[in-house]
Amino acid sequence: MRGKKWCLATAFVLTVSACGSPNSGGGAKAVTPDKVPDNPKNPVTLNIIDVAGNLQLTQGMIDEFVKTHPKVIKKVTYTKATAPELPGKIKAQQSAGQVQIGLVLTGTDGLSAGVDQNLWVKTDDYSGRIGNPNYLEPAAKMQELAQGHGVELVYYPSGPLIEYNPQKVPNPPTTADELLAWAKAHPKKFQYARPANSGPGRTFLMGLPYLLGDSNPKDPQGGWTKTWNYLSELGKYVDYYPSKTSETMTNLANGSADMIATTTGWDINPRALGQVPAGDKVTYLKGMHWVTDAQYATIPSGVSADVISADIQLMKWMLTPQQQAKAYDTGYFYPGPAVNGVTVSMAPAKSQQVIQQFGRPDYDRWIAQFPKETSLPAKQQVTAFDQWDRTVGGGKVHK
Repeated sequence: MRGKKWCLATAFVLTVSACGSPNSGGGAKAVTPDKVPDNPKNPVTLNIIDVAGNLQLTQGMIDEFVKTHPKVIKKVTYTKATAPELPGKIKAQQSAGQVQIGLVLTGTDGLSAGVDQNLWVKTDDYSGRIGNPNYLEPAAKMQELAQGHGVELVYYPSGPLIEYNPQKVPNPPTTADELLAWAKAHPKKFQYARPANSGPGRTFLMGLPYLLGDSNPKDPQGGWTKTWNYLSELGKYVDYYPSKTSETMTNLANGSADMIATTTGWDINPRALGQVPAGDKVTYLKGMHWVTDAQYATIPSGVSADVISADIQLMKWMLTPQQQAKAYDTGYFYPGPAVNGVTVSMAPAKSQQVIQQFGRPDYDRWIAQFPKETSLPAKQQVTAFDQWDRTVGGGKVHK
């Protein structure tokens, strides 16, 4: 997406005011809810790490909060990393008793890994302060995936969708079997990114059990026999798996790939930014079920009481309809808002212009037409990513 927002951070800013206090036995000291003040004793410097490209949707919300609440947050620093890197970074800081990351912006991948490894503060303990967000029904179901350890900020129906160059693919596949046949007839020309670090990649992975009629789409270990067989066969005709979605977009633009896995946002945004030809097309496959997606704010265990206080106030602010309207952005997570009553007419003028020019009228119709399924729960998602890495990706993931 936006180049400047997709570089990986090589270091974190070390700021004392956003740190948890080390204890004599080593490791980060957890803060109980009764110790968290309504307002920080002193304005905090909040170190935020983004492993989901979420700042494209929410940085405007955060910056406005900082500007209008100087007694809560003095300054924000932003860093980026990939979702697979996140647990190790958090655990290292927790083990050292110096948690410098004050807030994490993550998709279901980083959320799931953190829930599985018990890295997050239980935000449900602060629900009285955050309030009761008026989530859209599918978004409310996605919030349940946080298991009380994160707050959903943005939502979209996601995919799986197939994006293609119509000059190279005049007759796109209409079923999963036709996609496999096309890949076999055009080796190295279909591509999707590693699911553990790609929204379109994991949506493709989690959508296949519905497309293929697998026995249990929610059980990657015992109910995905058809899916794993399909991916193994498809992998014979895949050159390599990029480590991030943006590389698949680059390859579609330069002709290295003629067809890729995508989502509503990953279709609209790169075309709006000129990274993918505006004339590229999308389609769905027969048996389509939307695999809904969301991005969350999580708080690493071990941060100070003041940081938690600031985080809670910031989360509440970001869930107001006025701030949620900014989530339309340049189509990256289309539609984007997680709460009810937020229309594109409330969005900034630039967002409205992008949606009008690069959005697709079919999307609203497809969103209403096809069933919506939540992403896999944390444990099952980790299991699916691990099995894909071991049995499908192997040595073909591009680092």
